[in-house]
Amino acid sequence: KLSLTSLPDELEGAEWDYGAPLADIQRLLQHWQEKYDWRHHEAQMNKLPQYTTRISVKDFEDLDIHFVHQTSVVKNAIPLLFVHGWPGSFLEVTKILPLLSNVKDGEPAFHIVAPSLPNFGFSQGVKKKGFSVPQYAEVCHNLMLRLGYPQYVTQGGDWGTWITRTIGLLYPNACKASHINMVAGSPPSPTENPVQSLQQAVTPYTEAEQAGLDRSNWFQEQGSGYGAIQSTKPQTLGYALADSPLGLLAWIYEKLHDWTDAFPWSDDEILTWVSIYLFSTAGPAASLRIYREWAFGVGPELHKK
Repeated sequence: KLSLTSLPDELEGAEWDYGAPLADIQRLLQHWQEKYDWRHHEAQMNKLPQYTTRISVKDFEDLDIHFVHQTSVVKNAIPLLFVHGWPGSFLEVTKILPLLSNVKDGEPAFHIVAPSLPNFGFSQGVKKKGFSVPQYAEVCHNLMLRLGYPQYVTQGGDWGTWITRTIGLLYPNACKASHINMVAGSPPSPTENPVQSLQQAVTPYTEAEQAGLDRSNWFQEQGSGYGAIQSTKPQTLGYALADSPLGLLAWIYEKLHDWTDAFPWSDDEILTWVSIYLFSTAGPAASLRIYREWAFGVGPELHKK
């Protein structure tokens, strides 16, 4: 399929303003065809302590869930549930595994559980409508119970933020602490929070706060179109991602560039990241559906409580 790819043209000076640049995609395409060795990276992934188990979900079919489970040699290590989002995967946990499990005396150590969410990676896909953030939270919680962790802490990014926050709401006796690396918020309402709203209005932003606000405004104005599509018509986009490896690469690569603060991705890292979606159990289109289920489900209302 890569050899049959047809590339679009590009406007002069477009760079990243219009999306993934043509020169970058051409370079990655050539690397994918001529140099990239999936079997090598597959062998590296297979060195991870990976397992699968069947997890029940209320009102849905039981699901085969893939997960990384690295236990610490430290007595009384803390069980840590690590939850990815889109366009992420269990690969996000790999670089921190040795940092969190093999630690110096006196430092906290962790038993780390990093699942592939349903519809992602090497976990089973869902065949019924309505599988939204509360169901993802239920899967993760039940997985921790299956592994013998009735109490645990969580780390979440992107969708993992909403999933782990939901775990805290639904299973407060189990989830003892949460760390998130995506914080979503809005200015306080003049009617609901008048004091905080007035304080916010008259207090100047620090330089760092203004930079963060500018970045958030950029995202809303120029970087959030993908979310509108995936929240409304994910199936339509899914045909392109399922059929075209290069289309999938471009769709994900743009986010790897825009969302990772100039991280120096190697071409192999990018292609491995994309390959997890290309070779996923449920197919790349399945990973988009969480957006629509959230937008038209109970998720936002749950977090207003």
